[in-house]
Amino acid sequence: MYDKGKIVTGLVIFFVILAFPFWYNRGAMAPSPELELTDRAKQAERCIEDTAYMTTEHMQLLDEWRNAVVRDGNRLYVSEDGTEYVASLSDTCMDCHSNKADFCDRCHDYVLADPYCWDCHTYPEENN
Repeated sequence: MYDKGKIVTGLVIFFVILAFPFWYNRGAMAPSPELELTDRAKQAERCIEDTAYMTTEHMQLLDEWRNAVVRDGNRLYVSEDGTEYVASLSDTCMDCHSNKADFCDRCHDYVLADPYCWDCHTYPEENN
């Protein structure tokens, strides 16, 4: 192997170029957005489920609701603590989280998510 030095140099340059974006952006991540809750949401003791679950799993919950309502005709959701809710994005969720721009869009824009909820649902008029 007569080109050992060239190969090692090429690999080092390759890995430096590959790792450069990580070094360059180290610590430059934008802080996560602060959600603005409505007065009704602030007064509620808890959401449908606990905050940590809703932050990470709300889309899976909404998918389960959609399947239960549309496919099975079941509009009743029973939470972990036994409270019953109507499985409805427009009525149940948007009742407390009524400002889509300040609540939904801020986080979805932050994580570059493009939810398809609003393809079928209409959202309440924005509250300022």
